[in-house]
Amino acid sequence: MEKPDYVQELVAILARLRAPDGCPWDREQTHDTLKRYLIEEAGEFLEALEAHNDASMADELGDVLLQIVFHCQIASEEGRFNLQDAARLCCEKMIRRHPHVFADTKAADADAVLRQWDTIKAKEKSDSGHPAAVSALDGVPRHLPALHRAHKVQKKAAAVGFDWPDLVGVVAKVEEELGEVRAALAENDDAKIRDEIGDLLFSVVNLSRFRGYLAEDLLDDAIAKFRRRFQALETRLVQAGRQPQDCTLAELEAQWQTSKAEEDK
Repeated sequence: MEKPDYVQELVAILARLRAPDGCPWDREQTHDTLKRYLIEEAGEFLEALEAHNDASMADELGDVLLQIVFHCQIASEEGRFNLQDAARLCCEKMIRRHPHVFADTKAADADAVLRQWDTIKAKEKSDSGHPAAVSALDGVPRHLPALHRAHKVQKKAAAVGFDWPDLVGVVAKVEEELGEVRAALAENDDAKIRDEIGDLLFSVVNLSRFRGYLAEDLLDDAIAKFRRRFQALETRLVQAGRQPQDCTLAELEAQWQTSKAEEDK
């Protein structure tokens, strides 16, 4: 018995929902109105991945696929492209950018693969008539989370030699920016405070990058740690018949230190 093609069934479902007698909500969607859903669904998949939950991963990837099919359906209705076009272009690109697998070139290691990928990608853009990069920082998607985008911008700058020679300069820059935040706070200038905090964050991202970390991952770990410790604090207070809002700041700080000590055991 032939297995059902669920991808094509999904395409058919979207076409039906977008039909004149389909769903009013689905019919009024555009590429622009759907943007936030693609970002949200990708985020939900990452949560499932980090939870190592296969059922949730499959479910959330289905939601991501729905967004891809939705965009392709809208484009197909306008005679621009469809899901098959998108898949074909992806297949051609993967074969073209892996000549060490599908052709006769060699790549000694993962770094060589990445360098080769970037070279091929640049040639593709040139051959397609894509405008040449005006800046070494071009090509970083604007809709990336800010920490991730800062990392990629800094990495591009470093690739053309604009980088600290060692960690000493990177740490000194963080300290310098922190000093400028303190000065702005002393002046109580909101615009300057905002600007200097941004510079401090950017310098901390650079410190993370210089050490080979993604600041996005480090902050995510820090948030998870804060949640664990705060929830442990809440649990102890509930067991004592209290809530955080019933406590003084000194009491909360003492509970926080207890949470830290228990976690460090």
